[in-house]
Amino acid sequence: MPQPPSDDDALLDRLQRKTFEYFLKEVNPLNGLVADKTRDGWPASTAATGLALAAYPVGVERGLMTRDAAVTITLTTLRFFRDSVQGTSPDATGYKGFYYHFLDMITGQRAWRCELSTVDTGFLLAGALTAAAYFERDTQDEHQIRTLADELYRRADWRWAQHGEATLTHGYKPRTGFLKHRWKGYDEALLLYVLALGSPTYPLADESYSAWLSTYVWKNIYGYEFVYAGPLFIHQLSHIWIDFRGIQDVYMRDQGLDYFENSRRATYVQREYAIRNPREFALYSKDCWGMTASDGPGPATLKVAGVERKFFDYVARGAPHGPDDGTIAPWAVVGSLPFAPEIVLPAVRYFTDQVKLEQPDSYGFKATFNPTFPVASDHDNGWVSPWNFGLNQGPIVLMIENQRTGLIWRLMRQCPYIVQGLRRAGFRGGWL
Repeated sequence: MPQPPSDDDALLDRLQRKTFEYFLKEVNPLNGLVADKTRDGWPASTAATGLALAAYPVGVERGLMTRDAAVTITLTTLRFFRDSVQGTSPDATGYKGFYYHFLDMITGQRAWRCELSTVDTGFLLAGALTAAAYFERDTQDEHQIRTLADELYRRADWRWAQHGEATLTHGYKPRTGFLKHRWKGYDEALLLYVLALGSPTYPLADESYSAWLSTYVWKNIYGYEFVYAGPLFIHQLSHIWIDFRGIQDVYMRDQGLDYFENSRRATYVQREYAIRNPREFALYSKDCWGMTASDGPGPATLKVAGVERKFFDYVARGAPHGPDDGTIAPWAVVGSLPFAPEIVLPAVRYFTDQVKLEQPDSYGFKATFNPTFPVASDHDNGWVSPWNFGLNQGPIVLMIENQRTGLIWRLMRQCPYIVQGLRRAGFRGGWL
């Protein structure tokens, strides 16, 4: 007889279901663009739209939307990006197969004079390839999904995005040119390089990946040795799509571990930092932790209980070197579920039962909270973000699913471009 669901299963099911609603309600059905956050008049995010494309198969498998509805919105999204204006005009949607970070929800044009973003485009393309792997039926619509995803992926000119050097740039602006920043140090560019190396049209040279690996920083923190990055999202976003268990590039072979284990250690470092709580922020503990790029209560400098503290707004918070202003992001903890469920699940329960961050209406957890920040509120635990963010919602839905069934990992193991990119990056072993 089938066993009844455990309390943990019921909790994850509810959280996944409520979080998924973001992609049903915060999407423009006419173009498939997904809002960056739940603030009136806010633009779409290319990355959030890519996460939505990956999430729709989860929605189908979990009975949260029909397959026909998922096919319709997926086709709408892919057609929009295929047909949107590519060029150097400041109000275009993209250029050279890449897309702007933020897009107007209605027109799809560039918003806020933002950059043409390599990594946000990477999330979009990864989402498109997920859709291509999932919608495999021999129907006209599902065949078109596969064709459009392939077309979008092939269009990205990764060599152009290098701007004459070995590594990839962060992006480009039409009036000022390439951004001065390049992908340096271990970060979410892991996915980006795999996509770029696997390209059948504009692939990077092997030397590009080697150049990026050379910027890694290896650290020993609290007895955990790992490739360092402070914010949790860095240790999660590439793992949404790629199962790094048992596969290693040359760097990780030399260290004797894989990126999955690296993320597990980074997760434990975050928890240990909260336990030690060197800056003495409110509520930090073994069950209350998790810092990442997130919304916050600042900018402000306030004296709290006799201590002058600086608070930030949206910034990449990290452990143990900061920045840290007492802001905790529950979504980032959930994003580490596959790496360390034994410490993540108690934290999720704490956020649910003790801090009561679940929203009764929709969208799962509140994005962030800061119990140290003094604020007049009905909430018992200080400042709570009034917004939800698409970039937060996606990892919750997708990493819960990877923990439960491995769905996204299994789909992407079937993607020849991902396999080729991993092999060209020097990955060996395991499922490869």
